[in-house]
Amino acid sequence: MGRVNDQDLRRVLGLLAQDDTLRAFAALVLGLPGDRSPKTLHKLATGGLATRDEDGKWQATPERFRELLRAHAAPAEELDPEERVLRTFLVDGRLTTTTMRRDKRLVVLRYIAGVFEPGVRYPEKDVNVALRAFHDDHAALRRYLVDEGLLSREGNVYWRSGGPVDV
Repeated sequence: MGRVNDQDLRRVLGLLAQDDTLRAFAALVLGLPGDRSPKTLHKLATGGLATRDEDGKWQATPERFRELLRAHAAPAEELDPEERVLRTFLVDGRLTTTTMRRDKRLVVLRYIAGVFEPGVRYPEKDVNVALRAFHDDHAALRRYLVDEGLLSREGNVYWRSGGPVDV
């Protein structure tokens, strides 16, 4: 189809916003009888949504959507491996599961440990409240954080003892 511009995008969206061309395109895609008027088919062809083969038979060209998307989509964001893990297991700030491989769990735990300020001592109930924001099984998270050396505990008081610190 060549180069794609904003006008091409508007033309395709405009065609799909019209009942006659939308029905004709759907009929071509699904192989159903529908509006096959030359005027409607020509409109679809000008938008790149239909072509005629050598036998004169019309067919839909849904690959036009991929072409428009590629031309207008922002390049995919490059994520470092840790960010990829966080996006996989944290959805809307909540941990989707606590069962994962240890290396991935460590990435998540280091992130979670960041809510605790270094040098501050927290009563267990405050730790539970903070961890409940990430997952309902706050006891498991607390145990993982202690077991991995990210939090230390004495009695019912916790403090951050590991993980990265923002300066």
